[in-house]
Amino acid sequence: MKKLAVYILFLIVIGFAGCKTKTTINQDEAAEVITDYLKANPEYKTTHFKFGEIKFNSTNDMFELGKYKTLASKGLVDLNLKEAKKKFLSKDSSFVYQITLTDKASPLVLKQERDKATVKVIEYVLSDEKPVDFEQVNSSTAKVTVSLKMVGTDFEPFDKDASKNSNFITKTYKLKLSKDEGWKVQR
Repeated sequence: MKKLAVYILFLIVIGFAGCKTKTTINQDEAAEVITDYLKANPEYKTTHFKFGEIKFNSTNDMFELGKYKTLASKGLVDLNLKEAKKKFLSKDSSFVYQITLTDKASPLVLKQERDKATVKVIEYVLSDEKPVDFEQVNSSTAKVTVSLKMVGTDFEPFDKDASKNSNFITKTYKLKLSKDEGWKVQR
């Protein structure tokens, strides 16, 4: 009788061990989880963008005015000349423009105040060239390192910290296995 109880207990333990769910993750699954996460929570770099009534001096600010004119040609801002003071035989003239954001710029505008806005200058997307590097820490967590390539937006010329040393970044995400939802990025 004692042998029978030990035998039944042994079969039950083996049965539970055999019913254990699969907890490993492969490279394709990790890439899919990261892609879904980046669609819901995109990575980006921002800067402040000034608009409203802005004065430009012809010699000093013509480069800055050119950036605004480029945005106007793409339909992201409206550029209306309010006042032009041309000095006779002088290169130092001044122009006052009224700059307004259009509806086309709204996907790139994160926060808007009276005369400035926080805009996306670079968006980071999952790179196709470099594979996903992952390390499974234990049966329910994994560390995934991915390469995100930089995609410049139309507001990129306004980036004050435009010193780009590379055209990609590497970022590590921690994945956790949930019984209900499967593998998810843990914040």
